Parts: sequence; structure tokens; C-alpha cells
Amino acid sequence: MKKLFPIIRELVDTEKYVVGQHAAERLEERDILEWQVVAGMAEAVLLAEWPDSTPNPTVEVSETLPDGVEIKAVWSYLRQSGVAKLVTVHFFN
Repeated sequence: MKKLFPIIRELVDTEKYVVGQHAAERLEERDILEWQVVAGMAEAVLLAEWPDSTPNPTVEVSETLPDGVEIKAVWSYLRQSGVAKLVTVHFFN
């Protein structure tokens, strides 16, 4: 398998992603809109990559939202369905 981060970035860029229930709740709690996290993937910086994690390979990235706020986002790759999944988002502070 090629590096995981480019795969997930491409899936998000082509709108082949889902937002998990946990991530949806964290987005709402933190007043972050889904489109902001999706847009942030274009310039995201890889922090960690776990290709062997279960149940799905996962990446952790640093993103800057359009308003300048930095967040950490966790995305996974759902191999069976061929989509990326937003798992959660956190502020750095």
C-alpha cells in the first residue's frame, strides 16, 4: 500500500468521505463546520500515520481552518468501502 496520507487526502478532495458520529458530535461541540475541516485537508500537515491500526488505518493531521484556528484531525481509511472517515477533531490548546 502506498503512503496512507495521500490516499486519504485524495479521497477527501474528491468528496469520498464520511463523518463518524463521534466526529459529528465533536464538530458541533467545538463550533467547527464540516466544510472547514474538509477544506483544511488541502494544506494539512501529517503528524502521525498508523497504517496497521485496527479497525482501520489512521492518520493524524494538523489543519488550519479558514479563520486561522489550528486543529488536529484524525482520519481513517475504510478500505472495504474505499472512503475516508473523519474520526475526531481537537483544538491544540
